[in-house]
Amino acid sequence: MIAVVGSCNVDFVIPVAALPAAGETVLGGDHLRTPGGKGANQSVAAARLDSEVAFVGCVGDDELADTIRTALGDAGVDLSWLREVPGTPSGIALITVADGGENTIAVSPGANARLGVPDVEAAGSLLADAAVTVVQLEIAPEVVTAAVRAARGTVVLNPAPARSLPPELLSEVDVLVPNRTELAYLTGNPEPSTPDEAAAQAAALSGPGAVVVTLGADGALVVRDGRTTHVPALPVDAVDATGAGDAFCGALADGLARGDSLEDATAWAVRVAGISTTRWGAQSGLPTRTQAMP
Repeated sequence: MIAVVGSCNVDFVIPVAALPAAGETVLGGDHLRTPGGKGANQSVAAARLDSEVAFVGCVGDDELADTIRTALGDAGVDLSWLREVPGTPSGIALITVADGGENTIAVSPGANARLGVPDVEAAGSLLADAAVTVVQLEIAPEVVTAAVRAARGTVVLNPAPARSLPPELLSEVDVLVPNRTELAYLTGNPEPSTPDEAAAQAAALSGPGAVVVTLGADGALVVRDGRTTHVPALPVDAVDATGAGDAFCGALADGLARGDSLEDATAWAVRVAGISTTRWGAQSGLPTRTQAMP
């Protein structure tokens, strides 16, 4: 079982030729409305790979909540710990995607901001029994801390969006999964431009049992016990990278829950994430296990 504690949104995606600069208005193509949110995306990513997944999160009492519930339920995610918050809108994300897959994202958390420590406590038996617990940073810091401390299996923390994390929390994380930007934020360094620079920064980060750095077109790095393993990316024609990081985290959890080594689980995650960039939408682009197999 994989437990995911995190956010759920509805994404409004607009394709554009180039991302707008500050103060600039650009015309785009037809918009796409699709379920998203890092927690929900990672739940669906793992569930589509045939893992047993349960999601702990909050939705509002609006029509968007039905979109979120349907997407999670259709993927086979257990919604027993999804709480509806009265008088509150569900979370949304406004996303522009340029030719080649680059994107900008603005998030209105809505009900996600109401996910609290009592929700984690209510899911205590789930977190105690889960082989892997996955958490991100689109929810309140105290909720992240409570989830990490309640988990008894492998703890995977995706530090996105980037923010400061106390050393005592990092020391309770088994696998930290930052991208380049998040790694630079956590270490106080410039964003690494090469895998070697990323490996050096990850090795200097104290606390987590291991660091897996996602590098986009450069693949990923596994850094632990003074050793670094580079996993190259899958060659693809990317059209939308919006959900790639979430596809990676969901697939990593899937591999770890099946008993794979961290290196093998990372190779699987790189493959799944690469395939996800060839399709539009954070959740609609997530492949099934059959589609992702070599």
